[in-house]
Amino acid sequence: MAAHQDGASPRPSSLADLFWSFTRLALQGFGGVLAIVQRELVEEKQWLTPEEFMEDWAVAQILPGPNVVNLSMMIGDRYFGWRGALTAVAGMLAFPLLIVLALAALFAGIADSPGIQGALRGMGAVAAGLIAGTGLKLISSLKKNIMGAPVCWSLLAITFIAIALLHVPLVWVLLGAGTLACVWAYRQLGKVQARGGRE
Repeated sequence: MAAHQDGASPRPSSLADLFWSFTRLALQGFGGVLAIVQRELVEEKQWLTPEEFMEDWAVAQILPGPNVVNLSMMIGDRYFGWRGALTAVAGMLAFPLLIVLALAALFAGIADSPGIQGALRGMGAVAAGLIAGTGLKLISSLKKNIMGAPVCWSLLAITFIAIALLHVPLVWVLLGAGTLACVWAYRQLGKVQARGGRE
């Protein structure tokens, strides 16, 4: 657990710490890195609170490109500016890229093997379990969300139904449910600020 003696919130101690931390995350992320990222950044290193992780992950999800790369860039930028953003992304991509290229060359001739296909299907089930497990762990952070738990649960249900049952394209779900969420959160923040001003 990373902690600072001066009582400040834990944070990466250097660009090298940032690079190697994201390299370790990337190398552990077989079948999906979300579960690993949440555990390492929130529970182990404590660079983010659960609420900050949820907020940053939401932004990373709606930006173009791989969401975990977006998240690494945001965290790197938060602590070290543009140098941190580039360092975090390099840590997330450098070694996995080399490994994937090596594996592609190694398995080029056996990719169509029934055994390999079965193994990949099995890993798909594991990846789904990792994502579901992480989602369940993050649900507790909704209690402190500015929108309120009932609204959060309603949006969660709408999103699940739209994507899993109705197969609505993700972009429309983001535009619809995301816009509703933004408008409601903005309204709630306005109320909080108005109460603060009166006090």
